[in-house]
Amino acid sequence: MAMKTVLLIDDDNVFLLTIGVRLKSMGYTVYAAKDAVNAISAVRKNNPDVVVLDVSLPAGDGFMVAERLQNLISTAATPIIFVTASEKPGLRERAMKVGAVAFLNKPFDATTLADAIESALSPGDNWRPQAYAVKRA
Repeated sequence: MAMKTVLLIDDDNVFLLTIGVRLKSMGYTVYAAKDAVNAISAVRKNNPDVVVLDVSLPAGDGFMVAERLQNLISTAATPIIFVTASEKPGLRERAMKVGAVAFLNKPFDATTLADAIESALSPGDNWRPQAYAVKRA
């Protein structure tokens, strides 16, 4: 089985480092981008199996990135998992409207994200996009 690739798109260096190291230890190939502009080029360059996308980014936002990915033939079917530290109402619903397969509120542990990634990569016959309702403790 080939290693699956994950593209992390987030402007938080600590998030990129900690989650990236953990996902690599789980066998994923991990790439990273820190803003909306670099996110699109990183997707084109690395052709990830799944994208983990922060809602708030410099040079645009995660919703703009998701819409652009949905409009590219090469990435239209790539699963997108949204992550955010924001508590702004309506973000989950907006993420689902632009095609997210999951929505996670920060902070969360790497295992929760890995579960969402595995679900996105192994949809099965009866799979439907799900929002992981992860609440802060």
